[in-house]
Amino acid sequence: MITLPIQITETTQAVRGKRQGDWTAADWERLPDDGNRYEIIEGVLYVSTAPSYFHQWIVLALYEQFGIPARNAGLGYSMVAPIGVFMEGAAPVQPDFLLIRAENAHIIRDRRIYGVPDLIIEVMSPGSAAYDEGVKLEAYAAAGVPEYAVVNPAERSVTVYQLQGAGQFTEGHTLREQENLAFAALPGLSTPVESLYAGAPDTTL
Repeated sequence: MITLPIQITETTQAVRGKRQGDWTAADWERLPDDGNRYEIIEGVLYVSTAPSYFHQWIVLALYEQFGIPARNAGLGYSMVAPIGVFMEGAAPVQPDFLLIRAENAHIIRDRRIYGVPDLIIEVMSPGSAAYDEGVKLEAYAAAGVPEYAVVNPAERSVTVYQLQGAGQFTEGHTLREQENLAFAALPGLSTPVESLYAGAPDTTL
């Protein structure tokens, strides 16, 4: 069973440390490598447990449909979680999928990503809507992420947000299964939304 996100308090037995709001990137580097995903947003530590098979199927589909073609075309570099991404106010986060255009490759260094990716995609899990479409939406907008998308496996949809000004995304545009998914960061690449889900042997959420 997956519960996302879990906001850790100083009394939580699994992780002991600072008060919420006081966590730092240095603290994150000292957290255990225990299979959980730890993220710090505005000093608050969040932990996500291991995702479902279907969740990971979708992440790999994003990599196959966008990441590999982007690399082969010389457009940029993609990565999937776990990976540490350090941005203003979100240091670090570990997006399910991200894309950094070739001209911005300098932010990839010293085992991490220090800067703002051109595209971030999160795949929603049961219970994570408030995190992906609330906490992370606000954090990514504040950090200046140009393009953000949330995949909703339950509805077989993808909602895409574009940065429209300092710290603010446009209202999300939701695409359904038969519609084509494309991103401004990857001109010329698109795929039907349904391709992210098609063929999965287990679609349990």
